[in-house]
Amino acid sequence: MNIFSPGRTGTLFVMLSIASVLTACKDENERVVPYSKVEKGTFYIDLYEEGQIDAVNSITISSPRIQYRYLNGNLKISQMVSDGAEVQAGDTVIVFDPSGVETSIQDYEERLDLNLAELEKLMAQQSSEMEEMTADLKITEISHEIAKIKNDQAEYESKVARDEIKIALEKAEISLNQSREQLENQKKIHLEDLKQKNVQIEQSREYLRQAKKALEMLYVITPNPGLVIVEDNWSTGTKYQIGDQTWGGVPLMRLPDLSKLKATININEVDISKIKKGLEVEIRPDAFSESVFKGHVTTVANLAVDKSRDNKSKVFPVEVILDETDKRLSPGNTVSCRILIDKLDDVLFIPVDALMTEGGTNFVYKKRASGYEKVNVEIGQHNNDYVVITKGLSEKDEVALIDPFATEEETTEEQTSQTSQGA
Repeated sequence: MNIFSPGRTGTLFVMLSIASVLTACKDENERVVPYSKVEKGTFYIDLYEEGQIDAVNSITISSPRIQYRYLNGNLKISQMVSDGAEVQAGDTVIVFDPSGVETSIQDYEERLDLNLAELEKLMAQQSSEMEEMTADLKITEISHEIAKIKNDQAEYESKVARDEIKIALEKAEISLNQSREQLENQKKIHLEDLKQKNVQIEQSREYLRQAKKALEMLYVITPNPGLVIVEDNWSTGTKYQIGDQTWGGVPLMRLPDLSKLKATININEVDISKIKKGLEVEIRPDAFSESVFKGHVTTVANLAVDKSRDNKSKVFPVEVILDETDKRLSPGNTVSCRILIDKLDDVLFIPVDALMTEGGTNFVYKKRASGYEKVNVEIGQHNNDYVVITKGLSEKDEVALIDPFATEEETTEEQTSQTSQGA
């Protein structure tokens, strides 16, 4: 029993090559008909799609989120490592123009110095006011003591004089209470003024601290080593470069973890129902197509997306985890993926080129000793290159890959038409 694994080349090419050799042994006017044998074995139902390699896990490096008050404009890239560069943990990968933040730092330093000077002036003024009010209170207290003494000695004075002395004492007491209350109120006013001025100072200090932190954030450092993948700038359609402007939180580059890779494939709406988690996938990188890597489907999208910005046809993204990796594989590599949807054991199959259809009936041209015979067949599942035969043929039967009774001109036209349809 043969274990069949169909390839892209197809039997037709092989049989045509054999036919070319045989032509030299035949009469030049005799037409050579390429043929193929009916095979029996394991038949794979597969689907070929293009994909792209990416890392399963990666670190995204984005532009820093800096408050607008410190920038005096947008973030502008002044330095950055090139796409594909290898970096080590702690390396500076992007530097943004610091001029705006440096201007903000200078402004906040000047504002802080001014607030500190105003605080010193305010404290001096308050000290002078408190000394003056304390002196006034002392005088008021002395006046009150004098009025009190006079009141104590007014026992032998006339009633009118005693009344006048008593009134003077009451006035002195009122003045004393007012002076004391004014002094306490002024202390509260001074404390509030100091509090407000200190709040302004702390605010200036905080703004200055944040501005200096913003300056540090303009020098973006990678936490991990890796291979730098610079992201595309959506506004220009090209990768980010020196001179581009951006804003906080925008992804600028990635550092993929190359120890675990995946291939992302876009499956059209017609075929998506065939794709299930766990299906085996053969992955062939376009850059070194002689190598084949194994993988399996891990994620099938539930929602369709546009195939591309310019192509609005709907596709379903499918992720395939590679079972192994290679130092030659890196994110961005394009790959050809063969998804093994199903397999049928111990079945007959022939090249799709050998199957003819007319009026809804499938048939082949079976080779006999005397020529070719038209034989109706029943078919099962198929892939790009082969079709399963369920009835009408036996193993080792030989079938023509073209109509043996057609003229060379008709055969050429038919092949041209099939090529055009395939394209």
